[in-house]
Amino acid sequence: MLRVAQEGQQVQVRPPVLEANGERVLAEVEVRVPAAHLHKGAVYELPLRYRYDNGLREDTAGTVRFLLGDYLYDEEDKNFLIARKPIQFPYEPRKNPGQLVAVPQARELKPGGKVLKAEKELVLARGVVLPSRLVVREVESITYLPEEASLEGGGTRVLPFFFDQGQYAIRNYLGTNVAALEEFIEANQHTQKVMIVAGHSPDSLDSHDARLADKRVQALQKYYQKRLDTDSYLNSLKSVKFETIAYHRRWDLFLSKVQSSALTPAQQDSIIGIINDTPGSWAQKEKALHQLSYFDYLEQYIYPVMRFGTVAVRYTAPKRLQSEIYVLSKKIVERQIEADALTPEELRYSATLTPLLAEKQRIYETAVATSGRWEAYHNLGVVLLERADKEVSDKVRRAYQRRAATNFTLAAHRNPTAEMFYHVATAWHRAGDRLEALQNYDYAIKLGGPKPVLDKVFADKAALEIEIGQVEDAIRSMSFSAPGYQNTMNRALIYLLKENYDGAAQIYQQALTDKPNDPQAYYCLAIVAARQQRDGEVGQYLRRAVQLDRSYAQKAVEDLEFRNYATSKVFTEALRQ
Repeated sequence: MLRVAQEGQQVQVRPPVLEANGERVLAEVEVRVPAAHLHKGAVYELPLRYRYDNGLREDTAGTVRFLLGDYLYDEEDKNFLIARKPIQFPYEPRKNPGQLVAVPQARELKPGGKVLKAEKELVLARGVVLPSRLVVREVESITYLPEEASLEGGGTRVLPFFFDQGQYAIRNYLGTNVAALEEFIEANQHTQKVMIVAGHSPDSLDSHDARLADKRVQALQKYYQKRLDTDSYLNSLKSVKFETIAYHRRWDLFLSKVQSSALTPAQQDSIIGIINDTPGSWAQKEKALHQLSYFDYLEQYIYPVMRFGTVAVRYTAPKRLQSEIYVLSKKIVERQIEADALTPEELRYSATLTPLLAEKQRIYETAVATSGRWEAYHNLGVVLLERADKEVSDKVRRAYQRRAATNFTLAAHRNPTAEMFYHVATAWHRAGDRLEALQNYDYAIKLGGPKPVLDKVFADKAALEIEIGQVEDAIRSMSFSAPGYQNTMNRALIYLLKENYDGAAQIYQQALTDKPNDPQAYYCLAIVAARQQRDGEVGQYLRRAVQLDRSYAQKAVEDLEFRNYATSKVFTEALRQ
């Protein structure tokens, strides 16, 4: 039975190169054997193992069995049987290199039955490749905010707050602006006026309480007044004027969020038409929105930011002569004088007066510790990213990147805009914390903003979703983003992952029209050709990629996609260009 099964056996793994899909490796093994091997009371099977770490460790990946119900007759030749088995095992970097192996065996089905194993082990696939290596993400550098030392002190501080659905209690956990508000009150800037507004979302739970917006306003006012009464010595409840507004059932606020979202103009027009033209009450119009195919976007990205409250504080601060700034900042950093010798703006401005990153870092760290301003957190994050780029050690570089991401997070929660949370997501993405990055891409989208910013957010979110194996989510994210080179390349990669090789090749060719002479596109076309076993095209596209960028020669040598071409003349000649 074992001999007959192996005589005409064909084993195929799809995809031909094992790929990590997020945290797991997913593939399918197809085995074709002669039907003549079937024997009552016994079964032919291939136990699958993935062996790694120099053969010292292995994972069980399932077993292909030719039991009744587990196989089909080959439609082209009824003398053969076909069995298919989906396999998966956890992915870790140490599992590359490795091998997917099988030792065919024939086994008696009775309890304690004999097992006869084949003498030769089959190597079905080698190593694991990461689809993320082909993901395109056009990274835009995060720049410093301009720093100016103004002689005129004061201004208006705006702090947004968000409430849970149907609730008016102030959220004081990590990620809210409660700490920023407390820091401002404790800073004892001379406060003239506090303006508080709040609203609610259109959903039924938020709209059910007619006074919910008023309660949110009152909650913020009471919180501010209590802290002012206990923590401020320069201001008092009598000296500070409070002005409050509660927004009830304001479709104009909802539509402004829609118009600053990533929804297409046609989708925005449909929503505006429902709100302006649909007869009926507030609840009936909101119910009509549920019929839209993209209502989930409204529910996920628009409704949450309608449950808002905003505290705006108008205050004044003392003046400072510009000539003193740098000397005083050095003394503040070295703790020779108190931090209040300079205003927060002046201390941050002093960082622009030195080219040394270490000195800039110390100044911004002092600015963060003394003022807690979002500008200080942001620029400290930029400094840390620049220091990460100059590090040789991966461990040290990753530590700087994570510190940068943390500071961008603190900046964004003090100045919540789509662009700020996009910086947070980008920093976490670079630091390798993909779940944190994904969450912050979502925050950026929910806040809404200029279309170019949201286009980039959705495009980078799609790139991340491909990296973590959420391909369908990536397709949806790209549908909200404008066409461009990055989205075209990543859409082609999705086709490649789904084994639609003709479609992938066509889209990669389209990417070359957007960005002619792009070595990455030619390299990807070579991979598609290798999957289709088109030897001539493999050499043609690899040669062009190497001509444009010599680094692709080394990539090709190390890439498992070209393992079958490593010794071929076509491959070696292509890399000599």
